[in-house]
Amino acid sequence: MPDPLRRIVIMGNGGAGKTWLAKRMAVRIGMEAVHLDDVYWQPGRYGIARDKSVVIQEVKKRADDDVWLMEGVYGWLVDVLLPRATQLIWIDLCEEECVANIRARGIQGGESEESFEGLVRWVSEYRARKNNWNSFDGHLKLYDGFSGVKVRLKSRDEIAAYVRDVSRT
Repeated sequence: MPDPLRRIVIMGNGGAGKTWLAKRMAVRIGMEAVHLDDVYWQPGRYGIARDKSVVIQEVKKRADDDVWLMEGVYGWLVDVLLPRATQLIWIDLCEEECVANIRARGIQGGESEESFEGLVRWVSEYRARKNNWNSFDGHLKLYDGFSGVKVRLKSRDEIAAYVRDVSRT
């Protein structure tokens, strides 16, 4: 069985804490964390998506590496990564907590107030969205279909305990 900490995907709703967990895991296990927002959006232009085929090509190239840790909300990109992943982590927090986290971190990366409020609405609709890769249903399907090591974290306490206990021993 391959080392479950060789190629890790973290997914979840916006504001769930994917980046927070990835940064801490990267330090604990000694690898760089890749934030899929940085691959998806135009550099320095948050809110302006890159061409989808270019994004998929870049993600596939990174997935060919022997060791990686990537996180993001994009179920369609998680789907590209899963054939090579050794571990899938799903942060599954309630929308209210995710919205509170988004509001607490505030506007980022050149977002406008209007786009920020759109993000808040989008995060609040995680379980309501249907036929969408970036929804609860989409993430559940990916999680259920993954045959490798998988972890579903449903609270801040579970997330903190996971990152505290993760190591390459």
